[in-house]
Amino acid sequence: MMNIRSDGKIRFAVSCSSNMNRSMEAHFFLQKRGFNVQSFGSGNYVKLPGPSVDKPNIYEFDSTTYEHILQDLKQKDSKLYTQNGLLNMLDRNRRIKKCPQKFQNYKEKFCVIICLEERVYDQIVDFLQTRESTTGESVHVINFDIQDNHEEATIGALHVVELCKKLEDCEDLDNEIDEALSEFEANNPERNLLHTICFY
Repeated sequence: MMNIRSDGKIRFAVSCSSNMNRSMEAHFFLQKRGFNVQSFGSGNYVKLPGPSVDKPNIYEFDSTTYEHILQDLKQKDSKLYTQNGLLNMLDRNRRIKKCPQKFQNYKEKFCVIICLEERVYDQIVDFLQTRESTTGESVHVINFDIQDNHEEATIGALHVVELCKKLEDCEDLDNEIDEALSEFEANNPERNLLHTICFY
């Protein structure tokens, strides 16, 4: 697993809800191994745990930087957000890119979009299917469930690297993807693997 290297031939996107934990951990692991990858969130806004369940921290996509969120949480309660790992996570994120990005606002095309939760998969598939088609290029949208906590994000990111490498190794992705996903699913039966093809 640690020796996996990409040739960068497939344009990957990874998405969770807020572009904070799961998608950024996968982005970090994939980028480190040379994959051509970008990460996104698909929710209405960036939502992070707050002092209580009914008081989350809410931020805007695309305009609020990871640096700003880091400083904001430090100012609000440095001890709490150090203990729950948010400050460490944001420190990592700001080294990867500037700010959380919303998938639905982004214009670039991808070959494969990996969603890390079924709700995210539904949002992205719905967006791609309801907007007006422009080029007719196909995109494979895959769901691979990862629980939203730091430990699971790391374990899940390693599986995402394995999945992306499997897809890159296909000589003809469109014709071989079903077989590649079946093999991968057999080794990861608990991950709720879903797959559909959408068009740009």
